[in-house]
Amino acid sequence: MTVLYVILLAIVQGITEFLPVSSFGHLSILENFFGMDHNAGVLLEAMLHVGTLGAVFMTFQKDIRHILYEILDMTMDIVGNFHLYFYNKRTGKQLHYARIISNTYRKFVVLLLVSMIPTMFLGYTSRRLVVLVADSTLVSSAGLLITGIVLLVIDLSRAGGTKAAKDASFSNAMWIGISQGLSVFPGLSRSGLTISAGLMSGFSRTFAVKYSYILSIPAILGSLVMELGQFGSPAMTVGLGFTYVLGMVISGIVASFVIRYCLKLVQKGRFRGFAIYCFVIGFVTLIMNYVVTIHR
Repeated sequence: MTVLYVILLAIVQGITEFLPVSSFGHLSILENFFGMDHNAGVLLEAMLHVGTLGAVFMTFQKDIRHILYEILDMTMDIVGNFHLYFYNKRTGKQLHYARIISNTYRKFVVLLLVSMIPTMFLGYTSRRLVVLVADSTLVSSAGLLITGIVLLVIDLSRAGGTKAAKDASFSNAMWIGISQGLSVFPGLSRSGLTISAGLMSGFSRTFAVKYSYILSIPAILGSLVMELGQFGSPAMTVGLGFTYVLGMVISGIVASFVIRYCLKLVQKGRFRGFAIYCFVIGFVTLIMNYVVTIHR
């Protein structure tokens, strides 16, 4: 039963990760439906998210390769500037420093770093609270309803513009990071909130989607690092560990098949359909929770 259950979660994760409908909310609802303690499922959720990262790497490999190269190059320039500072101070010369943000990809790197600051702060400080509220379907359904409202507002207001990395401001990046940090709560779609924040900042839809999914990489890897200690817990058996790894692989395989189709829906489609879906799932979950409560 555990293997079939993990396979189901992996398939749901692989499909919903790239749509603005909160994959975490779907996983939390299913975990509650199957009676699984969320505290025991945090590592599984992190691994399922890591599985879908493979699809993100394949889809945005050119951008990610450029970003990694620029990070290395910027680090070397910063170290070089430090050496130059002390050299100028020692010799009295005024040699010019290397310009750190010298091209579009470097600007993109700095924007991502700025976004990561509030994401890390909110994610770390709210971790214990998230584990507690994730056991409640009320929180997941409320989060889905809020996501639906945000998506509907964005759709009706026709938010968006033509901004790309070179036009974006650091305050734009900060708001997107805050949006991603808030999405640690179940039902609040990470992609839905970050793409919406990007569109409200005047980003083009293509750039808002790219920004959202590349920004997810450090956040997901960070959450996995925080949960890796669970592999050494007494409750973790060899069989359970292999099952979790199987779930990660399956979520990655499913994600690799659906990512391009899902991203086309998000980039070219209207958010109204996703908003309606969130409303339906949110209300259905509320009704099911009410029925279960009455019959207890």
